[in-house]
Amino acid sequence: MHSRPSQTRLLPLQSRISLLLLAMLSTMAAIYVAGRMWQDAEARVHLIQELDKKNSQVHTAISVDDTLKIIACREQQKKLSAVETELAAARKEGFVPKSLVENEKANYSRKRILAVIGIFTTFGRKKNREAIRMAWMPTGAAMKKVADEKGIVVRFVIGRSPNRGDSLDKQIDSESRQTKDFIVLDGQLEASEEASKKMKSFVTHAVESWDAEFYVKVNDDVFVNIDVLGATLTTYLNKPRVYIGCMKSGEVFSEPTHKWYEPDWWKFGDAKSYPTHASGEIYAISRALAQFVSINRSILRTYAHDDVSAGSWFIGLDVEHINERKFCCSALVPGAICTAV
Repeated sequence: MHSRPSQTRLLPLQSRISLLLLAMLSTMAAIYVAGRMWQDAEARVHLIQELDKKNSQVHTAISVDDTLKIIACREQQKKLSAVETELAAARKEGFVPKSLVENEKANYSRKRILAVIGIFTTFGRKKNREAIRMAWMPTGAAMKKVADEKGIVVRFVIGRSPNRGDSLDKQIDSESRQTKDFIVLDGQLEASEEASKKMKSFVTHAVESWDAEFYVKVNDDVFVNIDVLGATLTTYLNKPRVYIGCMKSGEVFSEPTHKWYEPDWWKFGDAKSYPTHASGEIYAISRALAQFVSINRSILRTYAHDDVSAGSWFIGLDVEHINERKFCCSALVPGAICTAV
């Protein structure tokens, strides 16, 4: 009868123990969960830091690449500046680019001569050529002797027939094989309206074929005293950019029916007067000017007359125009170089 009250008192004690254990377990679970969450947070922070590092490395790589590009651009700019400086110096010395200088160095094994004379002729003028050969142009062995001893090369200059390979071309080819005194400009049309372009073609061919101090253009109705010409040219050897001839000007004719009609007459102003230029009978240009024409031939403007065209090419350049009266073939000048026939 006395044992039942004691069992009733034990129940609250067991309940308190269970509650205590449950509280301890809850606390431990909370600590575990908090610990895991803290570890996860640390992992996330570490992961974010690693990603930031990688991103920083990527940005750094791009920055270095950009820097290298900038450096490369600066190097190219330096090279461009050097080329521009070199080109400016070449122009100052005689309008000669480095590529042409290198080509010249390859050809400098031969001696530089005094002059190359191009006698401009055309089809149907064989009698004029024969007269020139008899009067003043060296032929055969004498041609080589004059070139070797006096440094003067003389050649007839002619283009090709509009009907390429016809009887006109064949006659010139046959005459050239016999006399060996022609420059036949294969790429140049032989026609009166092509005279200015023919001059450019001649200069280009002559510069590529001979290293000379002067390049001379002569008509095939002019007789030349080679000795006087050579002596006169020698006096201008100290002038690198000279244009020598019987200087003149003249009226520009705008009427299409006129013999000397100039299609571009309007370009010469209200006065309708050509700028100063050498007479087309004979004139000489120095080596630097010949190289200038050869290099820039594709952009040099041509007019109806070759003498006007040649004079226009040197306007605006640092060129000395020499009005040499000995080059005036129609005038009675003591010691004249030429005579028009």
